[in-house]
Amino acid sequence: MINASPERAEGLRLYDELLAVHTILRRGSALLVESWGALAAGRPVHLGTLVAVARWHTAFLHHHHHGEDEQFWPLLRELFPASAEDLSRLTAEHEELDAELKILGEAVDAIGALAGNAAARQVAARHVAELTGHSSAVVCHDALVAHLDDEEPVLRTLFPQVSPDRIRRLRAAIVAAAPKSGPDLVLGLLADPEPAPGYEHMTHNFPAPVRWLRPVLVARYRSRRRALGVG
Repeated sequence: MINASPERAEGLRLYDELLAVHTILRRGSALLVESWGALAAGRPVHLGTLVAVARWHTAFLHHHHHGEDEQFWPLLRELFPASAEDLSRLTAEHEELDAELKILGEAVDAIGALAGNAAARQVAARHVAELTGHSSAVVCHDALVAHLDDEEPVLRTLFPQVSPDRIRRLRAAIVAAAPKSGPDLVLGLLADPEPAPGYEHMTHNFPAPVRWLRPVLVARYRSRRRALGVG
């Protein structure tokens, strides 16, 4: 974070934390594109891991967008009426991305419902990946990246103008409501291939057990990557 006055520092710190969350989303989406691509190419992918990580990523994204729509945007509309058009556009992008995620979710559910022996399920899953899964993952990834690229300059301008007290209250509400699932994925994606912007601020807010278990959780993340067929 760049040097800033005390009045602006809290807003910039929250923006750094937002960048960390966005990095998790970008990297998680890219990881799923790679895994779907590996499956479509006939490389071995652990199907249960693909289903679990895909569902986790979608839930994490939905929670993040819900927090923005329900907590960030009302406050920013109140404080900065001139930004209402930007915020409405960002909400519309959330809805467009949700529609794409539903299509991807159908492919995930199709794989999750497969029965039979492992070889037969792998063949059937490859068909799903070739038919819809990989292409849908690519569409979702591209839409997500475009949305985040659109959103970040807006919030980089507005957050430092919000009072430190309001920023602290907003952060506390977000931390309290943060999903508790997938700590290995959160830690791994934050650090791989290098620490994300806002890494220190983000990890400072983690519960103590998560910080203590960081080596174990990062090792679990690497195991999941291998199971996804991407090393």
